[in-house]
Amino acid sequence: MYKVNLSMEISPYKSDESVRSAILAKISVDGRIANAHVRVGVLNGIAHLVGEVDTLIKRTAAEDIARQVKGVRGVVNRIAAPGAPSPAREINLDLKNDQ
Repeated sequence: MYKVNLSMEISPYKSDESVRSAILAKISVDGRIANAHVRVGVLNGIAHLVGEVDTLIKRTAAEDIARQVKGVRGVVNRIAAPGAPSPAREINLDLKNDQ
């Protein structure tokens, strides 16, 4: 898709679905979490991670992977892991405006 800015230049931007696909692709090849049960959704550039893993390292790895994808403005990590905060209670967003 394209959007037109005020100077009438056409610039490409990443749709939520393309960002989601990029996150899933990176997760699928990362040896730390490739077989983890993590679901990903993206809405307005905010990645929502849900699922369950067996270590905090895997939980953090999933979040780190999502943050590195171009077009991600923030991450809501609701992946359950031993020792992690309750997925329903903690949301940490460090929103980025640059895409």
